[in-house]
Amino acid sequence: MTHADGNAQLRMRLERFQGRTVAVTGASGSLGQALLRQLHRCGAQLIALTSSSNALTVLSAEGQPIPLEQVRWRCGEEQDLQPLLSRCDVLVVNHGLNSHGDRSPAAVERSLEINALSSWRLLELFASLEPREQQREIWINTSEAEIQAAVSPLYEISKRLVGQLLSLRSLDLAGPQLRIRRLVLGPFRSALNPIGLMSADFVAGEILRQVSWNCGLVIVTPNPLTYLLMPISTLSRWLYFRAVSRP
Repeated sequence: MTHADGNAQLRMRLERFQGRTVAVTGASGSLGQALLRQLHRCGAQLIALTSSSNALTVLSAEGQPIPLEQVRWRCGEEQDLQPLLSRCDVLVVNHGLNSHGDRSPAAVERSLEINALSSWRLLELFASLEPREQQREIWINTSEAEIQAAVSPLYEISKRLVGQLLSLRSLDLAGPQLRIRRLVLGPFRSALNPIGLMSADFVAGEILRQVSWNCGLVIVTPNPLTYLLMPISTLSRWLYFRAVSRP
């Protein structure tokens, strides 16, 4: 099968994105832009959510700017996005911060706010919106730092927190009106990790490929252990929370 044939089949499997509105946070980052490119190829109407005040231009594979609506926002102001998110069919929560070796109180606060609490608030907000005729979806990028070292303690702590919150709240929020997908990604090249092993475009393509298979747990990493440990960790956590908590 040629590369072109593979792309054609992928587009056919993702026909459900045709004309649907997709919002992506962290849109100015490497993965955010790669996801916008892939979703544009699938016919989605795009909203780029970014903290940057600079105009965002994302080029297609042919080198042409893709049409998108850019919206500036800041963590802590999630509620202000309600009117915009009410227009969305899919929300991709992709923003993040890596403090690397910094363990100062300020770094702790930033990491928890951006990597965990902001994602949790967006999940709650999106789940509270009025139902649409077609099921909404939210994809949350937690990273394989949920279960493995990332040589960045605060990144690991905050990603594990959002992973735990996602498992807990999925018990009540996931259902016919909302499909929750967890993105567990290995090291890819970006401003947060310039020496990542994978390209952002490859990761974005694999994310959409697994979404086309209707995977709730989307794993893209060169580390084979993650494919074994992450499903076990997610399932055991889900069973534990279900047994010891109540709606």
